[in-house]
Amino acid sequence: MKAYKRPLLLLLVATLFVSCSTDNMDDELNRYNDEIVIPEAKTIEIEILELLNNYRISQGLAPLNAMRIIKSQTFNHTDYMIERNEVSHDYFFQRKNFLTANAGAIKVSENVAYGYTSAQAVVNAWLNSDGHRNIIEGDFTDFEVSAELDENGHWYYTNIFLKK
Repeated sequence: MKAYKRPLLLLLVATLFVSCSTDNMDDELNRYNDEIVIPEAKTIEIEILELLNNYRISQGLAPLNAMRIIKSQTFNHTDYMIERNEVSHDYFFQRKNFLTANAGAIKVSENVAYGYTSAQAVVNAWLNSDGHRNIIEGDFTDFEVSAELDENGHWYYTNIFLKK
């Protein structure tokens, strides 16, 4: 995670654990969105989401909705993988717990990938893997993806799915 994001994330986590509120979820979400940076979608990310939804529709499944709060988690994890120079699901339960508390998630799963140079290539790789495809075909309502280039021009991806 980039150094300027760590204090902001720690402040957010501390606030979540020590505050009591009767605010509704929309108020909480608006407060959250004001405190962290959620990057605008890149073309490759939009293409991935479209390809995944097209696949789901072709399988008789409902398309998923993109959700900005999920984007914050995909972006942070992709950034973390780039810093570590390895693909991982490290700290998945923290992302899951965050989305449960802040997005109303009752179920969360993720797919990660590295090195694929196009949206179609990474989606094909996920679909050709039983485990990844099962997540894509899962009982979810929302999703988001982050695709980031490292300093050597290699792509890293994090795709998170949730059910509300």
